[in-house]
Amino acid sequence: MDDEDDQDIRPEDRIDNVEGERPPDEYTRLLPNRVNSNRDFLAPDDPAVSPYNLFSIRMLRYLTLFFTALTFLWWVILLVSAFATAPGFHTKGSGFFAFGYTSLTLSNMFFTLLFFGVPSKAVRILGIVIAAILALDTILLASVQKTRYEEGWVGIVSVIWALLMSVWAVIVDRTVKWGKEEEEERLTGRPETRKSLSEWLEVLLSTIGYSVMVLAVVLITLSIILRALDARVAPPGKLYWVDDDKYRIHLYCHGNKTDENGKSVTTVLFEGGEWPVEYGLWDFADNAVKNGSISRYCFADRPGLAWSDTAPSPSSAGFVVDALSEALAKAGEGGPWVLASAGIGSLYSRVFSARHSHDVRGLLLIDPLHEDLLGPGAAPGRGFWLWLRGAISPLGLDRIPGALFRGRSSRDRIYGRSSPQTGKFIFAKLQESLVLNSFTKRDVDSSRQIQEKDTPLAVISSGIKIKNDDNWASKQKDLTGLTDKLLHWDIVDEAPHEVWRTLEGREKIEKRLKKMV
Repeated sequence: MDDEDDQDIRPEDRIDNVEGERPPDEYTRLLPNRVNSNRDFLAPDDPAVSPYNLFSIRMLRYLTLFFTALTFLWWVILLVSAFATAPGFHTKGSGFFAFGYTSLTLSNMFFTLLFFGVPSKAVRILGIVIAAILALDTILLASVQKTRYEEGWVGIVSVIWALLMSVWAVIVDRTVKWGKEEEEERLTGRPETRKSLSEWLEVLLSTIGYSVMVLAVVLITLSIILRALDARVAPPGKLYWVDDDKYRIHLYCHGNKTDENGKSVTTVLFEGGEWPVEYGLWDFADNAVKNGSISRYCFADRPGLAWSDTAPSPSSAGFVVDALSEALAKAGEGGPWVLASAGIGSLYSRVFSARHSHDVRGLLLIDPLHEDLLGPGAAPGRGFWLWLRGAISPLGLDRIPGALFRGRSSRDRIYGRSSPQTGKFIFAKLQESLVLNSFTKRDVDSSRQIQEKDTPLAVISSGIKIKNDDNWASKQKDLTGLTDKLLHWDIVDEAPHEVWRTLEGREKIEKRLKKMV
């Protein structure tokens, strides 16, 4: 064959004497020892030029898939535990921080797998920043006794796993970059410096994703710092282990148990409504003692509110009352009681009254919630909204600006106007909502049947709600028939749902308590 004929034959149609008669394809071309390999390099865009040719890169991907599966399994367990606590997964805090860290880890692993073959220097730098901040979070959570106690082993494991996986993602990206350069140099003769349009798009998307994760982990860190600051505020009362030492209830009592003659005084047991007792009712109780209307009072924070730990899910009114009863017994508080409760707290007081009727000397309901009106509070939409708020609560989107620009203090976040923004409070409300129209309603209906009919009863209603809602008015009237010994039904004309916010409301409450005591 002459030189002209030889020039007309394409390289891929030549017969390689070393490999046999079969012409080289994209696989046989990868063999480093083929004839003339020094001058027949592949094109940079050839699909055969891939870091996946290396066993080490393929193993990294398989391990990343395995770690992602483990993270997803952990994420599912934490998700389910918000609604029904898995054995051993109860945390004294909300559990939302552990869920947040796991969600962050899952996002990190997802981006690592999605853009596995396109390493990026920007992503590595952002990944190192995430790992450094997560290391700081680990130190903060472990070094502050209260956060370590509230997060428990679940939270600590979640943040450590997030740290390890962030380091793993950086290692994977750097190793893939090495493998990509190795294969490009072996198969094309030089490392490729340019990127295709699709590769630039992938780099842009991964950089944006990691930038969002950096912002999220910074916000979580600021929230942890706020929690560490709040841990300095000691509770006014004492914390008592309940429910087989699963969690603690905060109980506070003020005043002497006996009078000058050594006779036991009647203690007013306050139960808060939608807010902790410390927010409003505590000041009222102190003033009532100063005014001589009552001699002594106690209150306990329901699980998840103020200084009390969260309880395992589900947690109905009956469970909460059992925990309160246990805390009172351990504190040596046996009554006699006058129960004063507001709003949704009246449900808990009614269950307590029915179960401790021999110790209850009176029942004062302040604009109470009727068991027939529990539907809106138990609506699936409200439950989902509470869970969503809880899931993003570690970011502190409302608490951080409140602390920086509005002067919100630790007490505001523990039991004041900022407390509904905390994960514990949201988790408690989620638990309440999940069983409000089922287990809790059953507990309240049962308490109505066994309530002692000769227990003195007083009802004080909001005039504003009575005027604006006929159904509310009729249910308030129905609650005046809980016992056969109704002392008074007062309607405070200009009072809101929290009747004690007005002077007339405070005077009415004090007057009725004084008569009962």
